[in-house]
Amino acid sequence: MTEFNRRKFLESSAGVAAAATVGTGGAVFAPAVHAQTLALKPEKGAKLRVLRWSRFVQGDIDAYMANVKKFTEKTGIEVRVDNEGWEDVRPKAAVAANTGAGPDIILSTNDDANLYPDKLLDVTDVAEYLGKKYGGWYPACEAYLRPDGKKWIGLALGAAGSYMVYRQSHLKAAGFDAFPKTTDDFLKMCKALKEKGTPAGMALGNATGDGLWCNWLMWAFGGQLVDKNNKVVIDSPETIKALEYAKELYATFIPGTLSWLDPNNNKAFLDGQVSVTNNGISIYYAAKNSPDPKIKELAADINHASFPIGPVGVATESHLFFNQMIFKYTKYPQAAKEFLRFMMEKEQFDPWLTAAGGYIAQPLRAYEATSIWTSDPKNTPYRDGVKNMRPAGYAGKLGYASAGAGADFIVVNMVAEAASGSKTPKEAAERAQKRAERYYKV
Repeated sequence: MTEFNRRKFLESSAGVAAAATVGTGGAVFAPAVHAQTLALKPEKGAKLRVLRWSRFVQGDIDAYMANVKKFTEKTGIEVRVDNEGWEDVRPKAAVAANTGAGPDIILSTNDDANLYPDKLLDVTDVAEYLGKKYGGWYPACEAYLRPDGKKWIGLALGAAGSYMVYRQSHLKAAGFDAFPKTTDDFLKMCKALKEKGTPAGMALGNATGDGLWCNWLMWAFGGQLVDKNNKVVIDSPETIKALEYAKELYATFIPGTLSWLDPNNNKAFLDGQVSVTNNGISIYYAAKNSPDPKIKELAADINHASFPIGPVGVATESHLFFNQMIFKYTKYPQAAKEFLRFMMEKEQFDPWLTAAGGYIAQPLRAYEATSIWTSDPKNTPYRDGVKNMRPAGYAGKLGYASAGAGADFIVVNMVAEAASGSKTPKEAAERAQKRAERYYKV
């Protein structure tokens, strides 16, 4: 657990609730579970429109839509669900916020909710109900969606874990019996893989999810976008060291990663072009469920690991956070809140997590007991993504500035510039500093 999460855990009442959460035989139990009630009265004639990101695993959308059907059958409320790519959801959500029209509910990424908190419906009642019933929210959820420590501006859905995905046989052929634990050994492994003709590759384009490895890289060497007072400090000796490392690492990558977006590394890995990348569990899921026998055989050779630890000596995990936002302009606020409550209840949420095959890590502690995390040992690393993650705006407070800087891919672009040699590490850090200061205005 990171220093951030340990501190927040001890401060949070969620820590007390979590201590009493028990999982037995795959079932989930929470303190006073039957005592938790929330009386919401959906508006007569309510209809809802939901915009969410497109699935990366088929089980996710299949189970999600099955739950939507259950909701409609139970309440009579018609729900329309539209799916868009991650990069398309963000601008559509911004348009909705600015125009006051659009979907009632949007499932988006990272701290997008902090771009327009005044446009979002207060869902504190639902958040507190779910938190008390299911063992408490992880600290990162509160950092993203309860930035003032009081009001919840959205509900956490979970996160797609960004972990290392690798070919076990290729690592062994390169002289490594286990995945490296440190950044020094990771670089040695990547060099050895390149020499064997089985290189690594990680996205350096504006990839919403897969570009998050750049946060890990910066943090692993002690760099930060901002300090705890929200002062921009990215142009630092620690960041420079991270960028020097990035240049060495990039030299081992397969060509073309500068233009990679989120789907590219999945395709490259399954095509046998790369042996190591960072990704959610979707690559393994796709291999296991592929109708192509050759790709299905690949699943046995795939394994997962946490990112190596850098000079800071602690894990510095960065994952793609998912939020659920209700816009104030909705004509049916009670119906919208009831929809989110229904979707987060055990009867719906547990089967959805399972169907997604480990692609989404839970935001509520009780769901650690969901059977998907132990039914296959290769799924287990993804279980603690939300529990251990640092928010993208670390080490500052999240808000308009952090959301804007994240949406502008400042850290990813900085790493890409230094790694590719288009700028020196110092020049790349200086440019990132200036770009970030436009958001974090004094």
